[in-house]
Amino acid sequence: MNALDVAIERKAYRSREGEHVALDELAFTIPVGEFTCIIGPSGCGKTTLLSLIAGLDRDYKGRITRREEEGGRLGMVFQTPRLMPWLSVRDNVRLALPAREAEDGRAEAILREMQLGAFLDAFPNRLSGGQQRRVALARAFINAPDLLLLDEPFQSLDAPTAQQLRDLLVAMCQRRRPTILFVTHDLREALSLADRVLFLSASPGRVTLDLPLSLPRPRHPDSAAVESVRKRLLETHPDLLRGLLGEAAESVA
Repeated sequence: MNALDVAIERKAYRSREGEHVALDELAFTIPVGEFTCIIGPSGCGKTTLLSLIAGLDRDYKGRITRREEEGGRLGMVFQTPRLMPWLSVRDNVRLALPAREAEDGRAEAILREMQLGAFLDAFPNRLSGGQQRRVALARAFINAPDLLLLDEPFQSLDAPTAQQLRDLLVAMCQRRRPTILFVTHDLREALSLADRVLFLSASPGRVTLDLPLSLPRPRHPDSAAVESVRKRLLETHPDLLRGLLGEAAESVA
């Protein structure tokens, strides 16, 4: 059974300068429970794709079918934490709950699971960048989403903090088993997290490589297993990967 079916014929933006086609003939499906990474260069339509899947933008030609539309739940984590600065950590997570469920203890429980039990009443400006991302993850998981969309959630973090959050995300997913669609431009990150990686072309974005992975877990971005797959990709798809990663070439080199 598929959690997500995507068949986007065309997504374009119009401005005074003309029309920009962001996505064109982009199609894929994701089975229930799969962790899929989307990788591609800046401007290829990754964030646009997540907005379409989430229903935040409905101006496109094509079809997107989510199993969540039949009664399931959707969670989303953005490139920045998007916390309300005037609310405590606890209340930022409670924002995702119906008002009648805000006092049921779920926010406190999931924040403790995220190792933030000592910060329940702190305000976002008292947290580090990594702690703010943990709050954003807690808010996304609070309603036990069936489909979780993540848009480069660990960008701009130092390497150890980013890896701690990847490990935390994987642990949460193993306990809750949502279907994951995770956008990144970091090849090692994608290979260390995913059951499958979809590579997008430069704009207009379309799938140019669909790569299933069967590496054992846990994985680290710098592990020998991940490095082996990375090198094999460079040997078999050198032009594709260099074109895809562009400004993120350091992730491939």
